[in-house]
Amino acid sequence: MSFTATLKHRRIPREKIELANEVEELARKHRSILVLDLNGVPAKHVQVLRKKLDKHAVMKVVKPKVALKGLERVLQNAKQLEKYMTGQVMLVFSNKNAFELAKMVEDFVTYDYYGPGDVAEEEIVIPEGNTGLPAGPILSVFGRLKVPTRVQGNVVYVVKDTVVAKPGDVISADLASILQKLGLALKKIRVKIKCGVDGGLVIPGEQLKLNIAEYEESLKAAALDALKLAIELVIPEEPVLGYVLAKAEKQALALVAELGFVTPETAEHVIRVAHAKAIALALEISKYAPELGLVAGVPKQEAQEAKTTKTTKEEEKKKEEEPKELSEEALAEGFAALFG
Repeated sequence: MSFTATLKHRRIPREKIELANEVEELARKHRSILVLDLNGVPAKHVQVLRKKLDKHAVMKVVKPKVALKGLERVLQNAKQLEKYMTGQVMLVFSNKNAFELAKMVEDFVTYDYYGPGDVAEEEIVIPEGNTGLPAGPILSVFGRLKVPTRVQGNVVYVVKDTVVAKPGDVISADLASILQKLGLALKKIRVKIKCGVDGGLVIPGEQLKLNIAEYEESLKAAALDALKLAIELVIPEEPVLGYVLAKAEKQALALVAELGFVTPETAEHVIRVAHAKAIALALEISKYAPELGLVAGVPKQEAQEAKTTKTTKEEEKKKEEEPKELSEEALAEGFAALFG
């Protein structure tokens, strides 16, 4: 669908009409759109970004009003884009999802020299060593920046690594000049993403940045929760059955010890628990009748173990209700086996 070339009081230039039609056509052909802010971005950075995204996207520098004219014929919620369509913008059309495309743009960084009045994003250090600069007026500039130097063979050497600016500091003319003379292009250049459109949904730029590490931790927690639930429900899948059987064995041994049921397989466990209970009882009675000497001859280690028998049993019971902490490999295998 094309645009008419006239309004009530003036004629729209043909190049604007053609550009709006091109934006409309590109929007119809692609899944997602990014709106990039080009204000203050060097042309060289944009050119290199074009090459990087050449196989994945179509990039178009267009005036905001013209872009809106093209997009409103495709997007029902095009009005939501109005607040982002200011200044100098570039549209990026792609069949990748907006989050993946945004990461590609965000990860692309070039470097330029700081200019006077710029604000340092990170700590700036002038490194120790030969500057390659001849001695002369430059020494006074280093002096004003409090960078220790020495002259050797009429060449200026920096004596030690020196911090000349911290994050948030305004770059002075002296510092900008020295950094350029030393070839230290330390200013990171990134294109700011104003917003994205994916499946007709307008997404603010800051919401397109994903914390991958956080999502990985969430997935691991979800996998562990799923495995715990599978164990509780006794779902007959590996490795779920391994944990179910281990839990059942512990519960059976605890029941056998409580009932005093002796078999060749359980005798050792029953006797050990009974022994601990006897020592615990002796210790408790000795609090009220120490003259009976019930704890006389009880090894100190056994007495200490007896004191904590009850607490230990409660902790064991609690542990039985939850599977042991799993490695990432076990989580992956269990989750795959459970859900195919």
